[in-house]
Amino acid sequence: MLRPGELPLMEKLPANGCTPKAAEEYTRWLATHHYENFNVVSWLLPKELHQHFYNVYAYCRWADDLGDEVPAKERALELLASWEQELDACYEGRPSHPVFVALRETTVAKDVPKQPFANLLKAFRQDQVVKRYPTWEAVLDYCLYSANPVGRLVLYLCGYRDEARQRLSDRTCTALQLANFWQDVSRDLEKGRIYIPLDRAQAYGITEEQIVAKKFDERYVALMQELISRTREMFEEGLPLAKMVSGKLSVDLEMFSRGGLAVLDAIEAMGYDTLHKRPEVSKGKQVRLLGRAIVAHVVGGTPTPITKSNQGSDGAGNTRNEMLDVAASYDECHRIAREAQSNFYPAFFLLPKRKRDGIVALYAFMRLIDDVSDEGADLAAKQRGLAKWRAALDQAITGQEQVIDGSAAVASPFATLRGAAQVLPALVDAMERYKMPSRYLHDLISGAEMDLTIRSYSSFDRLREYCYRVAGTVGLTCTHIFGFRNPLALELAEKLGLAFQLTNIIRDVHEDYAAGRVYVPEEDLGHFGVAREDFGRNEATLGVRELLRFEADRAWNLYQDGAKLLGLIEDDSRGALWLLVHTYSALLARIEAADFAVFGPRVRLSKAEKLKLIAKARFGRHGEETILAKRDRDRRRARGAVGGRSAS
Repeated sequence: MLRPGELPLMEKLPANGCTPKAAEEYTRWLATHHYENFNVVSWLLPKELHQHFYNVYAYCRWADDLGDEVPAKERALELLASWEQELDACYEGRPSHPVFVALRETTVAKDVPKQPFANLLKAFRQDQVVKRYPTWEAVLDYCLYSANPVGRLVLYLCGYRDEARQRLSDRTCTALQLANFWQDVSRDLEKGRIYIPLDRAQAYGITEEQIVAKKFDERYVALMQELISRTREMFEEGLPLAKMVSGKLSVDLEMFSRGGLAVLDAIEAMGYDTLHKRPEVSKGKQVRLLGRAIVAHVVGGTPTPITKSNQGSDGAGNTRNEMLDVAASYDECHRIAREAQSNFYPAFFLLPKRKRDGIVALYAFMRLIDDVSDEGADLAAKQRGLAKWRAALDQAITGQEQVIDGSAAVASPFATLRGAAQVLPALVDAMERYKMPSRYLHDLISGAEMDLTIRSYSSFDRLREYCYRVAGTVGLTCTHIFGFRNPLALELAEKLGLAFQLTNIIRDVHEDYAAGRVYVPEEDLGHFGVAREDFGRNEATLGVRELLRFEADRAWNLYQDGAKLLGLIEDDSRGALWLLVHTYSALLARIEAADFAVFGPRVRLSKAEKLKLIAKARFGRHGEETILAKRDRDRRRARGAVGGRSAS
């Protein structure tokens, strides 16, 4: 079938018709020496399953390399056809190739059907003739054959054959395949393949030719954000599988998902430019992921509302901490939200009570995180405070009695955190109820940590990262409570969060400078000839006004895109979203109408104006055509007088 040395994995390959022992020695060598981002078999997997996993892996690795490592399409198809003949012979009880000699031992011992193996070959043959995928559905159809069989094979090896587990496995495996597609764009281009759905690329104005030319810009960033968002949703949908299997296998299954999510995190961290670079997950990151998976396994179960009845006791009937029950916790969250007098609070009352409770739980948590960042001058104390909040959040979600600090178990951080015991029970309940990923809240804490040490941003991409953490996360979490079906809703929510934050940055540019911070990107300062010190003057210079007008255009573009979210959320949430978006866009319109005179008293809407907007939100018609406030076009110029550049 193969010529000597035609493929690198032929090294150490025994002769056809070898003994099962020699065949399994080879599959073990192949599985432990071939490159993978994550180990094929972890030490947590039951030892009696190791060899079976090596045998299945060897089959998949060989089939993959026959399709990918053979340059000529006709030769690859010929080899794949021969490989399928070997598969048929294996299931007829007459294996010859060493991989199939080993695989025969597994298929008999574990009663594994042939179909998943055959489906994989269909995908590898498809790779030879199909180089482009016109739609998202076409990509998912490919994953049906290229990825999902692998998960089903794992379940068969571990004794699970039911359809419910297989469906969850399919979601995880498809997500893993998609994560690989998004990280391997540059590698796939070298092979002449594009797995990015062309219709989604076209939605952002990106052509097939531009992908081939590796043209990277903000449109590609937006495209990747959508694809990653959709992929994260699939990972979330598949996560329950880890709770439906026994023993240490659950840790391995959770590691698959956490590993895939880590790949998506790595893509985000490198700025989404997978056209030119392939992100990788470091060994240290893999160890941390394994640690989290082990903790989740030890704790067991899914998070539940924390009440006095399920906290545990010290043997004398006393609870180990003073966490409130859920109802009392929601009451405390409402109190915090009322006293803060935020622009957000009136919008909460346009929601049904169950959603209103979820929103105030989020708000109260975010308010307390902000307090840690804003109070006092001791940097180290603030950093410790935020680290404790991060640990407390994880502890509340998992229900642990202790948390891990480095390699040591330490007592609960609740006692030293003002408000934690009062707010976290409601927050965890809301997260469970609305299937809200905890990473959003961890990202929010990361944003607060950035504010402690970062005083300026070199580029809009760097500022965007900060805005995502402190504001995009707010939009994402709220959208989970608002309710949505289309994954695009999450991308639009993130855009609205960014628009809100840019509005705040423009309004507070003078105050922020006084506090030692300049959020406006340095690259924009240079383009408009503005010095940082100009934000400390008594009034805005011409250059500052043109700069802020440019940033306002950028915010308006985000508002216009994000306004489409209104049609993607549940009907009973639209009034609240309408009010939030209209209030913030009205604030930006007011700033624009004042020609960016933000160096005096803070620009704001009057109470009468706010009440009028609340009435419109409560009784008016909620459509995209009315969600944004009208701009004063007479004062606004389409392009700044300096530079003549439009926002993007």
